Amino acid sequence: MKVYALIGASGSGKSHRATLVAYEKGIEYIIDDGLLIKGSQVLAGRSAKRENTKIGATKRAIFTDPEHAIEVKEALRKAEPESILILGTSRRMVEYITRRLKIPAPLETILIEDIASPAEITQALEVREKKNRHVIPLPTFELEKEFPGYLLDPLKAFFLGKSKAAPARIMEHSIVRPVYSSLGNFYLSTNVVEQITTHIVSGFHDVVKVKKPAINSNNNGLIINLEVHVKYGVNIPGLLQNIQQDVKKNLENLTGLQISKVNIAARKIVLPTGR
Repeated sequence: MKVYALIGASGSGKSHRATLVAYEKGIEYIIDDGLLIKGSQVLAGRSAKRENTKIGATKRAIFTDPEHAIEVKEALRKAEPESILILGTSRRMVEYITRRLKIPAPLETILIEDIASPAEITQALEVREKKNRHVIPLPTFELEKEFPGYLLDPLKAFFLGKSKAAPARIMEHSIVRPVYSSLGNFYLSTNVVEQITTHIVSGFHDVVKVKKPAINSNNNGLIINLEVHVKYGVNIPGLLQNIQQDVKKNLENLTGLQISKVNIAARKIVLPTGR
């Protein structure tokens, strides 16, 4: 197995250019932020960008979790790749990953400065700092099951060939906002989230009234606090559980925001009116 390393500071554009490097060198497999990727598919692993803290993300990216490392090692054993590209912020990080996955040390190390101009690197760093946006070298459709509700956006990467005779390459990437940076600027106002939540809950036949939801946040995303009036005779625990599940699922699908908790209470039972 031939191992290549792509080294660059966090946010300098490694993931954006990884598929181009792999294409030019004939590398089929990429390891990036805890994921084993082949072409447009995730073969194994869990993305570091799903962790709740930056420390957790770093540990995920270098495979400190034994089960995570075993999963990726087993996938590599089955795939028997001829070559693989490992992304890292330093040579030391890449060497640690190779030891954890029990694969050879890199034969060649490519620095981000070798494949991107200073202006391009500076621009990438500014986007990371200001917008908390991270690129993953996969199409958005492939990441939807890995990142449910994390603001996925497609990004078409247009790379020119090395010479006039070489064709340009168009490669699809995805932009995500990791969990640990999800409390930046929300793209929807609190009022909009409240209205969507009220609309979802009002769709339940056994709910008579929905009081205005209260929206808060923590390190894991939004917290939705709800109070409802329900009809007499319904299975209240079952109804509230169904509402919780529907609110979380539909809000994440409709808004792209991560919902940490949905707290709901039945504050009033409404008796049937007389005939």
